[in-house]
Amino acid sequence: AVATTEFYPYLETREEEEEEEEEERQEKTKDNEEQLVNLGEQKREERMKRLRELHLKKNEARKLNHQEVVEEDRRKKLPVNYESRRRRAEWEIQEEEAKKQAEEAGENYEQIKMLETSADELDRLERKRKKKNPDPGFSDYQQASYRQYQRLSKQIKPDMENYEKQKQEMGSDFYPSSDTLGYGGSGEVSQEGLERMVNDLEKQIDKHSKFSRRRAFKHNDDVDYINERNMRFNKKAARYYDKYTVETKQNLERGTAI
Repeated sequence: AVATTEFYPYLETREEEEEEEEEERQEKTKDNEEQLVNLGEQKREERMKRLRELHLKKNEARKLNHQEVVEEDRRKKLPVNYESRRRRAEWEIQEEEAKKQAEEAGENYEQIKMLETSADELDRLERKRKKKNPDPGFSDYQQASYRQYQRLSKQIKPDMENYEKQKQEMGSDFYPSSDTLGYGGSGEVSQEGLERMVNDLEKQIDKHSKFSRRRAFKHNDDVDYINERNMRFNKKAARYYDKYTVETKQNLERGTAI
């Protein structure tokens, strides 16, 4: 009886330890379950985040594809040489701005442009210009007039604002037909147009005076030619052979040649 009584405290202690261990196991199990739940929630949130990102990328790709389709359709409807014309217009605008800046600074734009351009580039542009617009020389007055017309027409810069203004003012008379009575318009020319015409005519006169001037005739020179071509030939020959034939020529003129 004494031994049994002494064994009871041990049993009670053992039961308490088992209960504590069971409680610890339950707490660990609960903690593990909570960790698993949290881990599952994290993975779910990550998957949902990736899914949202994929949806955003999909919508963005769809939007970009639609924009490209619209842009491609717009490019197809444009003229064939639209890009070259656009680049040309942008280059002309930049040239005009650079000229204005040079004029405001009191500098010569052509000299600045030449300093910034390499010799190889100038040589390439010159070859391109000659290939595009070769100069065959003078053949007849009809061809010369046609070349001048082509050159002047390329220099014309249309005033689109004035064009649209006249189009609105004149209405259907802007496109005359055989029944139109107001042919020729009002006959009014702007002051700017008159100044442009005068400047162009002055340039033509100045160029004509430089390239079409005749050699001055000297009345005191000996006439030993029959026409201008023979005169040029005699002058060219004289430059090379006069130093050898001057004595013989003088003897022939005096009549003392042997």
